[in-house]
Order: sequence, then structure tokens, then C-alpha cells
Amino acid sequence: MMRKTTASDLSRQLRDGRLDPLDLVDQVFARIAEVGDDAIFTKTLRPRAEAEARASRERLRAGNPVSLLDGIPVAWKDLYDLKGRVTTAGSVVLADNPPAAQDAALVAAGARAGLVSIGALNMTEFAYSGIGLNPHYGTPRNPNGTGPARAPGGSSSASGVVVANDIVPISFGTDTGGSIRIPAAFNGVVGYKSSTGHYPMQGVFPLSHTLDTLGPLAHSVEDCVLADTVLRGLQSPVVQAAPLAALDFVIPDAVMFDALAPAVAANFAAAADRLANAGARVRRIALPELTETLELITHRAVLAAVEALDLHWDRMHGPDAARIDARVVRRIMNAAKTTAVDLSILMRERARLIAQVTAKLGDALMICPTTPSVAMPIAPLEADQEVFFRHNGLTLRNTSLGNFLDWCGLSIPNGVDADQMPTGFMISAPHGRDSAVLAAGLAIEQIVRGA
Repeated sequence: MMRKTTASDLSRQLRDGRLDPLDLVDQVFARIAEVGDDAIFTKTLRPRAEAEARASRERLRAGNPVSLLDGIPVAWKDLYDLKGRVTTAGSVVLADNPPAAQDAALVAAGARAGLVSIGALNMTEFAYSGIGLNPHYGTPRNPNGTGPARAPGGSSSASGVVVANDIVPISFGTDTGGSIRIPAAFNGVVGYKSSTGHYPMQGVFPLSHTLDTLGPLAHSVEDCVLADTVLRGLQSPVVQAAPLAALDFVIPDAVMFDALAPAVAANFAAAADRLANAGARVRRIALPELTETLELITHRAVLAAVEALDLHWDRMHGPDAARIDARVVRRIMNAAKTTAVDLSILMRERARLIAQVTAKLGDALMICPTTPSVAMPIAPLEADQEVFFRHNGLTLRNTSLGNFLDWCGLSIPNGVDADQMPTGFMISAPHGRDSAVLAAGLAIEQIVRGA
């Protein structure tokens, strides 16, 4: 498989007979061996991949592909049930569970569309970190930059790394507080966080029933649109690039730009200038609701932690707790001090803030840096919990505000720093405006990248 070859490029090669699905599977596994990072996959599924590729070959030879991505290799974060294997959620405490009786609903939709499942991808244990460390299955190596090994971003750590390493052109992650967009930004790929309810959650191990969302990571916005198309059972994309002159982007005046790394700030400003010069409307607006949201979460409760504690109550209060990443245990148990009054106020105020921000944004799309910093070196994060928690909180800030306010979002690479570490440019919009976000992404991707 050629470096940085997109799914759309591979699809064209498959459909015109220049590439065979089985040969593509061979190339994927050769690339896995070449990269040599055993922390990317928790399980590869070569027999399944070969069987799916063989079926795809027959359809393509007959001129009857079932979708635009028939024969394209994909990999799934190890929260998605894959029939016949145990879904680990990055944890050893689930390793003895029974194998999944059937694929998760989205995996099954992918199979119907002819996607070829390569395996299950490593992740932060129970999907609860924006950094991407995993003490049980190892931490996938971020392939970017110079100097010491850098964090992959979490919680869909390997979902970003596997695309950045050109092993598969599309992976699927989950996003509860930024877990698709952060690894996308850290690894220099595109990540699409759908609105809640956009995709079925059946067969996906949860973190937060309220906030969990699903989505793809890929080399291009076009590939994310194609993935969305085929997973929804559509034969052709309904999303097209928006006219630049019709796009209205707003830059918030609060929170999102605090404590930015110099390269993050510079790359965002340059991308915003390029957009304005290209004919898009780019303006700054007051959004005090973002400050209110941050203060509400700080003083009342972290909703993801509350719902995670509910889900993992027995594990947190039993012998399994000693087998779980101590950083994950600490974050979940922070919710133990949340009162019923705290939760009631949190949910009431959340509804108010969502309504206010949605009304204020109207048809505009919000833009900001995906993360305040680039991926940080792994060693100090592993050595010191306080360093980890400080960086984790900052890393999650911009993305998690969007989850709390029920936004969809898209992260696009927009440059690198002096050490060649990628930065990310995020487009966000209120719930249900996925098509608008993707249409904008198609229109501005090359401008944002500076291409």
C-alpha cells in the first residue's frame, strides 16, 4: 500500500482492477510487520480479513460492488464487538469475558458495505484519558516528530496511530471527551466525531451513556465522508463541499485559546487568515457560555466520570480495582464525591447552556485549535501522575467542552511545530449539524492544511 494513500484512491484502484482485495490485505499485514509496533493491535483477524477480501474480490470481478468502499481495509477500536473475540476495552479485567456473539451494529454495517476488518485496536483502558497510555497492552508509538517518543492521544490511541502509519486508510474510534479528535490532531490525520445518536451504539462498550459518540479517522475529510456514507447504507455521498462564500466561521473569545503552545496558536491563526483570504467569513464572537460550562464542570461534576463510576461500581469497589490503570481508577473515583444535587444542577444547567449556545451560533460553525498543545513526550507522563493529570486536563479541554454541549466536530491537520509534531484545527457545530461540518471540511481542508 502506498504511503498516505487514501481510501478513495484505493477504492478507485480496486474498482478498475489495478488492485486486488486479497493483495491489499497482504500489504496491510506486511505493513504491520514493517512498523513493528505490537501495541497498535490488541488482536489481528487475518482469517476474517482474508474471507471478507475474497468475497469482495468476487463482487468486484462481477462488477457488483456493494458500496464505494467495498474491499477497503479498516480497523476498530477495542470497544467495538467483533464476533468471536473478547472485547477488552483496553483492560485485562475483561480479558476472560465470553467472546462477542455478534459484531457491533456499526461493524456489521461495515461488513455489509464490504469493508474488510483487520483487527481490534489498542486504546486507553476503559476509554478514560486524552493521552493514550496503556500499562497492560503497551502504548502505541506516535510516528511523528523528532526526539523522544510522543503520546498517541487518547482514548482512541491506536486508531490514530494505525492511520498515521499507513497500515489501514480508515479506522473507527469513539469520542466521549475528544477521543477521536485528540489522536487525530496528535497524529496528523483527520478525525470526525459524530453527533450523539448519529450511529448505533449497540455492541460498543460504553464509557458515558450520555456523551459517547462514534466516528472514523482517516487521511482526508473525503474519506470520512465516504465512511459515513457507506455505514449509513447510502450508495453515494449526500454531503458535498460547501461554497466558500457561504461559510460563516466564528472564533470564540473564551477558554479555547488559553494556554496555547506557540505553534498551536500560530498555525491556527495562519489557517484562519487563509480562510478569510479565500473568501470565507471568519469573525470573533463572545461566548461566555464556554467559561460557564468549564466552571460548572469544575465545581459540580464531570459527567463522564459519574456515568463511568455507575458502570464500573463493582470493579472500583472490588479486587479488580488493583488490576486497573491507577490513573483511570483515580479519575473515575473522583466522581464518588458528587452529590445528587450536583448532578441535578449539572444536567439542568447543561440543557440551558446547550440551548443558549445553539441559538447564538445559528448557522455559523465554530473553529478553534483541536488541542492546546502538540503530543507530549511519553516518559514524564508515565513517571509522574501529577504531570499526567495536568497534561490530560489541558489536552481534553477544547474537545470535551464540545461533548458536554452536544456538538459534532471535525479535526483537520493544519501544520507542525519545530519538532515536526502535528497540530489540529477543529470545526464544531451543535447536535445534528454533521452534514454542515463535513461539507465545510470538504471545502476548506486544503486551505487549512496550507496546501
